[in-house]
Amino acid sequence: MNDSIENLNAILARQRDACLARPYPELAQRKRDLKAVRVALQRYQDQLSTAMSDDFGRRSEFECKMLDVMFPALQVDHALSNLRSWMKPQRRLTDWMFITNRAKVVYQPKGVVGVIAAWNFPIVEAVGPMITALAAGNRVMIKMSEFSPRSTVVLRDMLAEIFPEDQVAVFGGGIDIAQAFASLPLDHIVFTGSPAVGKEIMRAAAANLTPVTLELGGKSPAIVTRSASIAAAARSIAHGKAFNAGQACVAPDYALVPSEHIGEFVAAAVSAFQRMYPDPVNDPNYTSIASDRHADRARELLADAVAKGAKVTSCGPGDGRRIIAMQVVTGVTQDMRIMQEEIFNPILPVMACDSLDEGIRYITARPRPLALYYFGTDAVEVQRLTRDVHSGGMTINDWAWHVFQGDLPFGGSGNSGMGSWRGPEGFRALSHDKSVLTMNRWFPIHLFRPPYGTRIQRLISKIFLGHPDPSLPASICTRLTDTV
Repeated sequence: MNDSIENLNAILARQRDACLARPYPELAQRKRDLKAVRVALQRYQDQLSTAMSDDFGRRSEFECKMLDVMFPALQVDHALSNLRSWMKPQRRLTDWMFITNRAKVVYQPKGVVGVIAAWNFPIVEAVGPMITALAAGNRVMIKMSEFSPRSTVVLRDMLAEIFPEDQVAVFGGGIDIAQAFASLPLDHIVFTGSPAVGKEIMRAAAANLTPVTLELGGKSPAIVTRSASIAAAARSIAHGKAFNAGQACVAPDYALVPSEHIGEFVAAAVSAFQRMYPDPVNDPNYTSIASDRHADRARELLADAVAKGAKVTSCGPGDGRRIIAMQVVTGVTQDMRIMQEEIFNPILPVMACDSLDEGIRYITARPRPLALYYFGTDAVEVQRLTRDVHSGGMTINDWAWHVFQGDLPFGGSGNSGMGSWRGPEGFRALSHDKSVLTMNRWFPIHLFRPPYGTRIQRLISKIFLGHPDPSLPASICTRLTDTV
């Protein structure tokens, strides 16, 4: 495909024409499309995994297949099991004044959905929203990251086997294509990336009043309480920080640990990493940092922390380039970059936190995270965190597994994003929920038409509004007019 601005506009025009020709794909067609995606993911799993690993320099084959291939395959299975009920119009109640008439909500395809995927999980962040968009009956245009060229080629070949370009089209290209893509008059945009770029996407979409779903990330905290098993918490957090070398929007960004357990926690985290990756430099299961620029940034973050008084405990050797073992940082202060920026690499800051109240104050004083992790057994603490602290999602006594649940929405809150592209909430986000009211022919709607002031109209007003309060000022509008 020609990755040009001219071709973006040409494909959009073709997809719009296809929407007009077939505005509402029936259930059987949607299921056929989703099953074709499922089969293609199975057939292309090795090629997709190899392409992603090549884009990274080295990426764990199991992690590639588990998250980027198996997860969307399971998403298809979930959609196939629930699509009939998702598509079914929902009966709603009419107001008493319109009783005997019929009301419902019909979920109508929005049209052309644009998906802008990030580089860290390039396939799932492209195919996941596409699956939901197809389930909702839409056409899809996908913009892949310029940092995922090999993944783009394989995904484009895979989808071209099962969909014409007027149904699904995949684009590569650089920043100029991404900017042009976000400026297209699409019917919805799903974007995965940083909050800074998310603002640019939202600004570009606003010119066309295009609604957006944004998955943006942020500093996701892990709270380890005194009721937790320190060793078990350290194992889970170490896995979350080492998975994809920490290059995940839902990776535990930092840990809050009771002060008397920090030494125990650090030792357990180091031990857990070393059991998972005894030789990170030569272990094909340990992922490299995706680019020299990102690796340099990781080293800069560590140098900044050390210069400001932090202690770094390394979990193993690196290769001096893009293989960086997990680094546990203690003695952190708020002026350090690791406590101000989303880390997105295998650096784990550990802070003392001696009460849940202290942890809640710390988290709520900062931008809302994409994920929140609690380790402990206190049901009251869980309830407080669940109800009182905003985050996109939450896993209790582990990290990020809420993301793998097909029936749960996945999205952010505030700085970490808006909306969701998965599950029933995702289906509705990528559908237009159209209100439909069917009026009975014999319903006396003429009673609501002029001339006004009839006896029945006064009776209706009295029934639904009651009598006015004579003690109130005669007219606020008159007073405002007099003031002006």
